[in-house]
Amino acid sequence: MTTLKQLSYLVALSQELHFRRAAERMNVTQPTLSIQIQELERQLKASLIDRNTNKVLLTPLGREIVDRARAVLSGVEDIKDLAAASQHGFEGTIRIGVPPTTGPYFLPHIVPELHKQYPNLKLYVKEGKPRDLQLELKEGVHDVIVSPLPVTHSDLTVANLFREPLHVVTALDHPFASRTSINRTDLQGESVLAMEAGHHLHDQVIELCEEFRATPLRDYEGTSLDTLRLMVGMGVGIAFLPALYIRSEIGNRGEIAVVKLNATSLYRQIGLVWRTRSVHAGLMRDIANLLRSISREKLPEITVLK
Repeated sequence: MTTLKQLSYLVALSQELHFRRAAERMNVTQPTLSIQIQELERQLKASLIDRNTNKVLLTPLGREIVDRARAVLSGVEDIKDLAAASQHGFEGTIRIGVPPTTGPYFLPHIVPELHKQYPNLKLYVKEGKPRDLQLELKEGVHDVIVSPLPVTHSDLTVANLFREPLHVVTALDHPFASRTSINRTDLQGESVLAMEAGHHLHDQVIELCEEFRATPLRDYEGTSLDTLRLMVGMGVGIAFLPALYIRSEIGNRGEIAVVKLNATSLYRQIGLVWRTRSVHAGLMRDIANLLRSISREKLPEITVLK
């Protein structure tokens, strides 16, 4: 009999395309995951994994079953949410996913007030890349996520939260460091550091490099904003860093220079996202309104959106 666990293992493998990483995601051993997927194939009497290649690839049928499995797993989580909501209302645990480029610099300003408003509500926070967070939200791993926009997945509801400026940062001995502001044309030919692929900020910085005719340093992509800050300080290149990160980790320390860029398009937009069918939809809207209110009061660096 096909089980939800087997379907969840297959979905994890479709995301990671690697047996060991998929097993780590599901907190099981690699042999356990492999055996369960083989058992699923035996029950369905069909091959879901193409084993004739050096890479892990799904067969066309495997991809179709993964799409259906995601819907099934999401539906099961909706049933659990419905049962929990009927018993606890706004009590219990909300599982929230956040990207590492936003969560640590936004949530500390938000969580204390959120706890005051909902003292019986507990938050379980997990970090991940935006692409993974959106897929995991659809699968029911999270109840809600904070995500850079746009979000293109169907069956997800988005509440705009705020617009966050990106600022140019340079080493202290860079020619830009002695200037109060720079123009778009000044960036032509500059070497620019970016986050690794999978982060929305990676794609955005690559697009900005094309717009400003700058050069992205693809051999020096960072795994975190802290890594980018350190590489900037060592003179590897310049970077575009979000305003909330600069407030939290740079401030007036004098490690690197923050330079104003005369360009109106240099920002990213952040939203709160949940499954459209979630029984917690009303709570999510209330939380979105509360996040906007707190941000408007405590975070002057960002522009709160309606």
